[in-house]
Amino acid sequence: MAHYRASDSKREHFRRYLEKTGVVDSLTSVFVSLYEQQEKPPNALEYVKEHLGAVPLTSADTEALQQEVNDLRQRCACLEEENKDLKARLQRYEPASEDGAAAN
Repeated sequence: MAHYRASDSKREHFRRYLEKTGVVDSLTSVFVSLYEQQEKPPNALEYVKEHLGAVPLTSADTEALQQEVNDLRQRCACLEEENKDLKARLQRYEPASEDGAAAN
C-alpha cells in the first residue's frame, strides 16, 4: 500500500511540474486546435509536432546563433576576397594555356 501512495505522489508531483512549466497548456491548445480542424490532417503526430514547434525562439541561444551567422558571413566574404586575390596572383605566375589548363 505504501508503494501505491509513493507512486501517486510522484505522479502528482510530475503533473504539477508539467502544469507549472506550461506543457499542459501547450498540449491542450494543440489538441483543441486539431479537434477543431474541419478536415483532419492525415498525420496527427506531424500536426502536433508542427504546431508545438511553431513558437518563435527569442532566447539568448537565438541571439548567439544570429551572431554566429553574421560572423560566418563576414568570414566567408573575407575568404572569397582572399580566394579572388590568390587566383589573380596565380594567373600572373601561371597564365592559362589556350585549352584552359595551367601551363607547366
